[in-house]
Amino acid sequence: MSPSLLAIGLGNPGAKYEDTRHNVGHQVIDALSGRLDISLQHESDALVGWGRHADQKIGLAVPLTYMNRSGDAVAGLHDYYDLPLDRLLVIVDDLHLPVGTIRLRPAGSSGGHNGLAHVAQRLGTTEFSRLRIGIGDDFPDGRQSDYVLSPFTEEQHPAARSAREDAEDAVLTMARDDIDAAMNRFN
Repeated sequence: MSPSLLAIGLGNPGAKYEDTRHNVGHQVIDALSGRLDISLQHESDALVGWGRHADQKIGLAVPLTYMNRSGDAVAGLHDYYDLPLDRLLVIVDDLHLPVGTIRLRPAGSSGGHNGLAHVAQRLGTTEFSRLRIGIGDDFPDGRQSDYVLSPFTEEQHPAARSAREDAEDAVLTMARDDIDAAMNRFN
């Protein structure tokens, strides 16, 4: 049976980045792996695991590359598993969305996100699904890098947690049904 979905959460590898805004993609995959009892194993440039949800085969992955080189891992997984692009979902942080918000799209531009831009470059297309998780943009001019590489504030934690939980549910809805059903429910 071919997989209904391979969800790939972008972020940076290493403990020092674990709880940062830039790693919400990793955080969603970590939570889903626990929720679905899927163990992630090292494969090339990523941690990957496969399991089942609602009679569907679902894959979870986190690249072991840094965010700006995420396309190497995503393209490698896409090629290795010979997946159609409509069965690939990339999960990322988004400065343009308020904390607590998610947006699911079947395709589109990088929106200035370097990780998404590298994925599009390596796949040779922007025609892949993406789930953006809002991290807000409350930072002084020139401090974007510091902001995305810092944790959510205490005030942001409840909204950030809610967005991650919605993102988990959106991934499962997409695996069980399709992207349209997930967009209708979560956008």
